[in-house]
Amino acid sequence: MCGFLAIYDNGPRPVARARVLDGLAVMRHRGPDEQDVWIDPRGHVAFGHARLSIIGLGNGRQPIASADGSIHLIVNGEFYDFERIRDELRARGCVFRTESDSEIALHLYREFGTAGLERLRGEFALALYDANERQLVAMRDRFGIKPLFIAEHAGAIYIGSEIKALLAAGVPAIWDEDAYVSRGFYLSNQTLFKNVRSLAPGRLVTATPSGLREQTYWDLDFSSAASLANERFDEAEAVAGLREKILEAVRLRLRSDVPVAIYLSGGIDSSAMLGCATHLSGAPLDAYNLSFVDSEAHDERRFAEQAAAHAGARFCSIPVTQNDLADNFADALWHNETPFFNAHGVAKYLLSRAVRDAGFKVVLTGEGSDEIFAGYPHFRRDMLLYNAQHQDSDAVDELRAKLKASEAAARIHERLPLDAAWMTAQLGHGVSWIDNQSNWFGALQALYDDETRRRWSGVGPYRRFYNGSAHRRLAGRDPVHRSMYLWAKSFLPNFVLTTLGDRMEMAHSIEGRVPLLDHHVAEYACKLPVWLKIKGGTEKHVFREAMRPFLPEPLYKRKKHYFRAPPATLHHDDRLSQLIRDALHGDALLDLPFFDAKLVRRALAELPELPPGQQALLDPMFMEIASLCLMQQSFRMSSEASRATESLVMEEIA
Repeated sequence: MCGFLAIYDNGPRPVARARVLDGLAVMRHRGPDEQDVWIDPRGHVAFGHARLSIIGLGNGRQPIASADGSIHLIVNGEFYDFERIRDELRARGCVFRTESDSEIALHLYREFGTAGLERLRGEFALALYDANERQLVAMRDRFGIKPLFIAEHAGAIYIGSEIKALLAAGVPAIWDEDAYVSRGFYLSNQTLFKNVRSLAPGRLVTATPSGLREQTYWDLDFSSAASLANERFDEAEAVAGLREKILEAVRLRLRSDVPVAIYLSGGIDSSAMLGCATHLSGAPLDAYNLSFVDSEAHDERRFAEQAAAHAGARFCSIPVTQNDLADNFADALWHNETPFFNAHGVAKYLLSRAVRDAGFKVVLTGEGSDEIFAGYPHFRRDMLLYNAQHQDSDAVDELRAKLKASEAAARIHERLPLDAAWMTAQLGHGVSWIDNQSNWFGALQALYDDETRRRWSGVGPYRRFYNGSAHRRLAGRDPVHRSMYLWAKSFLPNFVLTTLGDRMEMAHSIEGRVPLLDHHVAEYACKLPVWLKIKGGTEKHVFREAMRPFLPEPLYKRKKHYFRAPPATLHHDDRLSQLIRDALHGDALLDLPFFDAKLVRRALAELPELPPGQQALLDPMFMEIASLCLMQQSFRMSSEASRATESLVMEEIA
């Protein structure tokens, strides 16, 4: 796992080495073991790489060059099953110069072009330059496990593992107001930095003197509802097949030249990964858990201990307090480069630091199961409302009655915003996670200043989200699978795999490996019907059954429990609550191009008067705004309006 920066500039001046070195310096945490820079003799392309050595410890330095020097490659991540591909390439006459898994990408490209890169399996982002073709190729893994950002500025193209590296290399830090008000930093591939975007998962981009060209090389492809309805499924056969796929994915991710540990939350997903890894390795593993010692309701240590004991693992729990979260909030946010709405990302940052300090570089995690096997409660709601085929009718009726009563009491889903209602009409059914979130946005929008309302009042986040979706992947699919697909294209890469994945892990040079997002596992799951994924009130049914041999019985039966830190604003006497209040009363709030400071501060002052449940619902909003304030300070952000003012002043001076 590493970090890299590529600059492609066809201007009259060569790329300055100092720009690349500045970019590498701010993400040294991604690659503390080795750093190197290569600049094309013509001066128009520069590669910088910071390496965290995992495989091929002694000779895996990057950039990697072809024997004739015409192709240069930089990689962040891991390619699995690389030995088999390397053997095939050697049989074709390819000569390998390193023991690193990364080198197979260079030879696959040389032998087969970009089509060869589609054989790569794993968690990765890469860039390569072909001097003969004068083209730069960049590629991101199928789910967006590894980050890859692209910016165009002053005629140059910047590609890197973190936004801060692009900024250090010369891209200006300007708020992207459209990305914020449209929620494009979650719903699409925008970021909160103007002219900086993520390369979408499963995408490949080519830069030539003529410009950028982008293509999809892989996508989730759920079987059509009609084909699933007509096909007969044997549950035992499906469970056995899935177990085989998952065990293979775990086995491949245990391949490492350094020790591997497990992140153990206490949920079924990470517990299953521990069980599988122990079964395959035949030896006890090290399991690390986060314990929210200030809140019993949020602390899952007792469940993690059960999983560790069942697997015979060496168990270590890292206690985290609200004060710990406050003390590390700003540093974690700098690494995240996008706002927090809960401090669980900060907790993951602390966990990764503890694991690094214990001497590890590699961990297995359980992320992805909820996305691939319909583990979230909102997917279960979709099933109850829009597809209860092959379900027990009495159980469904009971669950629907409970759902209706609880939503009536909470007064949610009473009236959708216009854009969310429009999207519902286009699909012909609702999407529960969008129903939930769209109502929350209303409270945020009520705090906008007059200028933001004037400029952005017509923007419909969900209308834009639907228009930008791959409709061919939605057409004819089951409503639950549509909901899963839309989540996998938005919040999975832009939140789950960022705030709870790569950015908090690599902040401390920890490589997170995600077996349940192996694309062979995902492709198998896409062919299974909804009733195998959700059975009555049980989410992830087929996954539970497949993993049952590796789980203690209480965890096999345990319901989904969201990984969340305690709310920040409910206890006014702790440091995390004070941090939020200080941020919202500071000058940075006045510099944000979004909010009316008086409205924000009034809402914050009124918060203690609200019922606890309503306070908890508003807590993420205040944390998000406080995060924006801290980003304003740490990245020295400017707005388009301030840039325009600066330009006018400079013109007057001139």
